[in-house]
Amino acid sequence: MFKQVNTDYISWIFLIGLISLIMELVFFDGGLIYTLALSIGCLFIGKKKYHRKIGKILFFIGVFSAIIIVLNMFVFKFFLLVILAYALYGFYLSKQNPEKVQLMLTEPKPNTEEKEQLIKTSYLFSNKLIGSQQTQKSVYEWNNVNIQRGIGDVVIDLSNTILPKGETIISIRSLVGNVKIKIPYDVEVNLHHSVVIGRAVIFQNHEKRMYNQIISCQTEGFNKAVQKVTIITSVFIGNIEVNRV
Repeated sequence: MFKQVNTDYISWIFLIGLISLIMELVFFDGGLIYTLALSIGCLFIGKKKYHRKIGKILFFIGVFSAIIIVLNMFVFKFFLLVILAYALYGFYLSKQNPEKVQLMLTEPKPNTEEKEQLIKTSYLFSNKLIGSQQTQKSVYEWNNVNIQRGIGDVVIDLSNTILPKGETIISIRSLVGNVKIKIPYDVEVNLHHSVVIGRAVIFQNHEKRMYNQIISCQTEGFNKAVQKVTIITSVFIGNIEVNRV
């Protein structure tokens, strides 16, 4: 998503930030210029004399005072607000148009070196800071899921793929977002879900309010099943929904 940002917007944001910095230093609090210059001087002298005790003291005084000055600047708060607003806007867009994942297969390259050969496999989902993801609606080839996410939803439909015999793993760690997994009727399920704030719908079982809780359950025929899925999820804020299709 960040790769698609219009460079004109970035230029305008930095221009406004630069003007805000100049106005703050010159008109609103001119004392910041002298304090910042003093901090830079301490950093410069401290770095040159870092091998001596006085150099280390001056260096850390410069670092500490520079951090305090930057945190109290209006321009810092401005950029922080812009980043937050952009993150919320990106999350809104991802909810409207979730990214559909399409598996791309690549042939392993021959390895002539005298070491153990490893064959790289493709994956359905990648780690994503902001944005929703879902499996494609047409038939796709399955690979185990093991991802970490920031903000956004995940939708996995297992009815459009052929699961291998044995145990299939789905592992999702997310900061904010919902997880929805659709399970075929002939597949058994083992679920381990951890959440700080959220709700859970596991087939016909509903947990309307969950606060810092763990759910661990499995269907009756899981241990003897030919095809089975283990779902491991950890969500800070969000809901989980596991249904049959």
